[in-house]
Amino acid sequence: MNENVTVVILAAGLGTRMKSNRAKVLHEAGGDTLLNQIIRAAEHVAPHERIVAVIGHQADQVRQSVPFAGVQFAEQREQKGTAHAVLCARDTASTGNGLVLILNGDGPLLRHETLSRLIALTDSDSLAGALLTTELADPAGYGRILRDEQGLVAAIIEQRAASPQQLAINEVNPGVYCFRAAPFWSALEAVQPNNPAGEYYLTDVVEILRRKGHKIASLPVPDATELLGINTRVELATADTILRARKARDLMLSGITIQNPDTVSIDVMVEVGQDSLIEANVHLRGKTRIGAGCRIGTGSVLRDCEIADNVTVLPYVVAEASRIGAHASIGPFSRLRLHAEAEEATHIGNFVELKKTRFGRGSKAQHLAYLGDATIGAGVNIGAGTITCNYDGMKKHATCIGDGVFVGSNSTLVAPLEIAEGAYVAAGSVITKPVPADALSIGRAYQVDKPGWAKRRRESATTASDKTGPRP
Repeated sequence: MNENVTVVILAAGLGTRMKSNRAKVLHEAGGDTLLNQIIRAAEHVAPHERIVAVIGHQADQVRQSVPFAGVQFAEQREQKGTAHAVLCARDTASTGNGLVLILNGDGPLLRHETLSRLIALTDSDSLAGALLTTELADPAGYGRILRDEQGLVAAIIEQRAASPQQLAINEVNPGVYCFRAAPFWSALEAVQPNNPAGEYYLTDVVEILRRKGHKIASLPVPDATELLGINTRVELATADTILRARKARDLMLSGITIQNPDTVSIDVMVEVGQDSLIEANVHLRGKTRIGAGCRIGTGSVLRDCEIADNVTVLPYVVAEASRIGAHASIGPFSRLRLHAEAEEATHIGNFVELKKTRFGRGSKAQHLAYLGDATIGAGVNIGAGTITCNYDGMKKHATCIGDGVFVGSNSTLVAPLEIAEGAYVAAGSVITKPVPADALSIGRAYQVDKPGWAKRRRESATTASDKTGPRP
């Protein structure tokens, strides 16, 4: 990180080609907004306090979408071009004799390593600035790079103003620049809207600096996809695919096994510990953190979850904002939501749902249960078909189950309710009152047998049929 670099991110546009009511930088790729992705690259080369996002359309929503403390904002109230956008950030982004790095808010694929190389190139005594370039088979829509006899950048010519010979140039300007602050701000003030669009073009700064005797270099980027700008939903999908492929590759290189990585979807903020295994068709979303030695089963979807070491998540588990302790086994077909917590060595089986429930160490719920708004102690057994009735039609109520409790199958626990430690709830019970420690609680009617009743019923039905005859 260079404390002498200020980053200006251009993020004011609506993005009409997105065909959306949302500002373009609020669209997501790789599990986060386009703007946050580029901030994530920028924070490797400058502190948050020296990162300025120039915003315009839906400014309040864009501010609220940025979770990085210290990032600054400048507002471009009128859209008058890229040079005007940077000028709007001048008071916030003033760097004295430092460097100004200018990025696009719709370029989520830019790597921080590339930015570091661009800064290093610019930070030499002989240059006033440098910019990234790349070559495209189809450069339509991009400004072309014009070079002088020394191979330095002489000017950037926009497509509308280019001659046929200039349009044949394949080296283009993706719009990523680094300048020395003092000459840059001086040149920026000299930009005029002398172009068919009547806008203030940032690209004109290069020619202005050249006329003043300054040198501008370039840093070619071989992989053009790194500089992809997002203008359509098709390009958004492409960026999403690339970011997720990068994430999967980085995880595999760090010691994680991913089966069929092309089928797995992992957000950029996800963390996974060494020697964990991710099976096919898994989705890991948000800020999910998975420990070492875990196995995440096919088709599971985890969002904003914290998974400790050596956890087994069997196929088709859906969990959100939940925590799973070490050596636990979850699934298959389990659901954890709204800050559910399964502590160490717990077993949560097929078609069990936890909602705002803390499930104690070593406890088990192996089949077909709903446990909502509950605190469940250690070593508890929850039988199949058990539910906590936590909602009375107006508000939610809590259930508290102590350590070592055994809850028999098909029990209905009507909250608010407390079952003290060591108690036993008989199968098929409806429990509405507190259960004392070590007690047996039975909440069901006595069984009544009526000998011969079934036989007499069948005989009666046969006699009635004989009297009425066959139906027409």
